[in-house]
Amino acid sequence: MDPRSTELDPRYSAPKAGALPWSRAREGLAAAEVYWLSTVRPDGRPHVTPLIAVWSGEALHFCTGPDERKARNLEQNPEVVLTTGSDRLDEGLDLVLEGEAVRVTDETRLRGLAAAWTDKYGPDWRFEVRAGAFVGDGGTAVVFAVAPRTVFGFAKGDPFGQTRWRF
Repeated sequence: MDPRSTELDPRYSAPKAGALPWSRAREGLAAAEVYWLSTVRPDGRPHVTPLIAVWSGEALHFCTGPDERKARNLEQNPEVVLTTGSDRLDEGLDLVLEGEAVRVTDETRLRGLAAAWTDKYGPDWRFEVRAGAFVGDGGTAVVFAVAPRTVFGFAKGDPFGQTRWRF
């Protein structure tokens, strides 16, 4: 899936910066090991937590226990923000993905995602698929897909710049 628009925001970019290609952001989203998920609690307060995720089929996927705070938040409001990037001030690319978290229950798709988790994170992250969810040493985990609606890329260093991709 390619974005319908790619824009450099000159207000937050060096004069010599150019808009980054979507392929660079997609590679960063796929390669990252840790992501930060932001959801909204039922009372409107934000909730942010680190987690692991995999990029597959043009969406970022994460899993969580069905009774965890993030899963309960998503029952009320599926809008999320996932962020990842570098902790360095002057190098790297920070990414902010906005979209709707949609539960994945198709077992064929879940088996492919389970394999992707193991491929990316190793044998400690091996899941079986049962009843539309992952089952592992930590118990049952529901899986969500977040297709990007908007992604922001913050290039750090020389030149710094902010690219926005809309889908």
